[in-house]
Amino acid sequence: MSLILGTIASGVVAAAGDYESIATVTVGSGGSADIEFTSIPADFAHLQIRAIARTTTGSSAGADWVLGRVNADSGSNYSRHYLYGYGSGVTANGETSQTSFRAGLAPMDGTTASMYGAFVIDILDYADTNKYKTLRVLLGSDRNGAGEMIFQSNLWMSTSAITSIKLYPEVNNFKQYSHFALYGIKGA
Repeated sequence: MSLILGTIASGVVAAAGDYESIATVTVGSGGSADIEFTSIPADFAHLQIRAIARTTTGSSAGADWVLGRVNADSGSNYSRHYLYGYGSGVTANGETSQTSFRAGLAPMDGTTASMYGAFVIDILDYADTNKYKTLRVLLGSDRNGAGEMIFQSNLWMSTSAITSIKLYPEVNNFKQYSHFALYGIKGA
């Protein structure tokens, strides 16, 4: 059985044939304030988003959070907890009553040229209307030799089926060549 990159680390184990590409977005010249996957079909058990991103923020101070909203819900309906490793340190934390979920980190444009942050989001049981939705995230970013790795779980407190997902940087825009791919997972 051949496994696709990111599937073991994220906890969703499926054969390569169990993944189906739904949509991809590559940011063009001039950047973009956000990207959105819409009209997501309810034909799969789970979803996965794989991305690399960088923002237009001119600072060399670090990275921008990539935030997300499900079904255009901007209410305080998101919670998260995470384990954050950076250099020789580690932090764990949790937050409730948030207006978005955290999807990833994107290095700022002032950091080392051509460095992009990478993240994988597993969206479990996205079409199930009997429970809240869990979005698990594995992400990493490197900036001038200083970076981080984060394991995170987000909860969208709604029983609605997920039909759209919007991702956007907390500050400024996504830089050209940032890339996002949405997959449907057929397995259980």
